[in-house]
Amino acid sequence: MKHIYYIGNEKLTFDILEIIQKGDCTLKLSAQVKKRIDNCRKYLDKKIKETKTPVYGITTGFGSLCNKNISHHELEQLQKNLIMSHACSTGDEIAPEIVRLMLALKAYALSLGYSGARVDTVQRILDFYNNDILPVVYDRGSLGASGDLAPLSNLFLPLIGEGEVNFEGKKQKSAVALKKAGLEPVKLQSKEGLALLNGTQFMSAHGVFALLKSFKLAKLADLIGAISLDAFDGRIEPFDEKLQKIRPHHGQIETAENIRKILEGSELISRNKKHVQDPYSFRCIPQVHGATKDAINYVANVVLTEINSVTDNPTIFAESDQIISGGNFHGQPLALSFDFLAIALAELGNISERRTAQLIFGNRDLPEFLVAEPGLNSGLMIPQYAAASMVSQNKIYAHPASVDSIVSSNGQEDHVSMGANAATKLLKIIDNLERIFAIELINATQALDFRRPAKSSLYVEEFVAQYRNKVKFIKKDKVMYKEIEATLEFLRDGDFE
Repeated sequence: MKHIYYIGNEKLTFDILEIIQKGDCTLKLSAQVKKRIDNCRKYLDKKIKETKTPVYGITTGFGSLCNKNISHHELEQLQKNLIMSHACSTGDEIAPEIVRLMLALKAYALSLGYSGARVDTVQRILDFYNNDILPVVYDRGSLGASGDLAPLSNLFLPLIGEGEVNFEGKKQKSAVALKKAGLEPVKLQSKEGLALLNGTQFMSAHGVFALLKSFKLAKLADLIGAISLDAFDGRIEPFDEKLQKIRPHHGQIETAENIRKILEGSELISRNKKHVQDPYSFRCIPQVHGATKDAINYVANVVLTEINSVTDNPTIFAESDQIISGGNFHGQPLALSFDFLAIALAELGNISERRTAQLIFGNRDLPEFLVAEPGLNSGLMIPQYAAASMVSQNKIYAHPASVDSIVSSNGQEDHVSMGANAATKLLKIIDNLERIFAIELINATQALDFRRPAKSSLYVEEFVAQYRNKVKFIKKDKVMYKEIEATLEFLRDGDFE
């Protein structure tokens, strides 16, 4: 049976989100959360009946049309029109894991009871998740304020029977999928359309997805870097605990400790060295990897705050009898953080490629390009080219999106975060980084085998033995892209501690 998670009962964590993104749980609403949602809705219905003052997005148009009043009998049509007209995301379909996260994050935000959605509407979002009916959402079109309007509109078109979904292994019209699943389209009431599409769940879901990968990549950086260090006949002194304590950045201390543990008991690392120092790409692993770890942790805290927040507008405070129009949909906290994370991850690729290059130079008794007969064989010459290409591309992707803004909605929305662009290009950096690490691992293990019969640590030897079941030592030239893809699969599928 799938794990049951009651959304809204407690704050979201990365542990539960990792389960949610895989579709490995059933999402439900507790009686307590239903009551919280319903209380807010009842207050809103009462307020609409009693007040004659226009309330943005509820009895008015949207954006620069906020001065256009809408009659009470048109409020439901207003919400449906909003979803249809704003569904302008375009480009490439986003991954199913991110769609699941978007559904869960929006359901959680609505469950906090400040958005005016009905229990039935929130439940229908969970129905989509639980039945693996995944709306088709594209990766371009959001300015990151007023929230992720375009992609969230595409996400919730299927709730009203419009748009497309991926269901039962194929893309199909939402109306068809709803009928198969025994679900009726939702008839949105006042404020509900705006509550659905106003918010930062596109950005946030990408951020969660990126961070879950980043946590693993930070570990792999240390592991693969340690293998490269040992294969390069590097020195362990730069990882001494005393050095880190006099510059006590948390990530630096953690990285040096990781390298020491990974290489504990290695014959190679403990033998006498002819050389006095190693190049920076080896010697400065604690400082470089550590700074990236600190950046990841900072961004993780920002994202945790965001996903446990209310980010639609206007916001309903039934307790104080207020409906406040503000700017919680603005993605600036995420945009800045994603740009920071992009730079930090790009640096892991930068230093990884330099270690790969050092291994193929023919230094320290290693053969040039790590092949027995260089000349006849090109060996590992060109994988380094590929890594260098992706490192350079990552430098382009690391250009900050958050420094840009374009005026929209006839000047009403005159500063936007571009957080969605920061989020989507972050995933491109991560994809490249996984491949750069794969290329370093190919080189590191190849170099390590040239050190035989000397051995590395028990941990490294066991890891390399697992890897050799997938990718063999390269004796002579062969088709290399297959080796890179096989290594990539090994790294993505493995659970390395």
